[in-house]
Amino acid sequence: MSNNDIIKKLRVALELNNEDIIHILGLVNFKVTKSELGSFFRSEDHPNFKPCGDQILRNFLNGLVIYKRGPRPEKLTPPQND
Repeated sequence: MSNNDIIKKLRVALELNNEDIIHILGLVNFKVTKSELGSFFRSEDHPNFKPCGDQILRNFLNGLVIYKRGPRPEKLTPPQND
């Protein structure tokens, strides 16, 4: 299964549209255009098909965690004794 297949299946399963995916990638400060995103969802024999790289999938999954759970809470540091 390719990265393109994974992101397609997650898109359908979670009922996400292109704007949602762009927003999710933005949560981890990763910018992608609508046309670039659309090229991931094309069939492999289409002239504008583009393989989804590991970096894009990784950032999408990290952003999806934030999107669903919220940002990671800050860890409190214990006071230091002088």
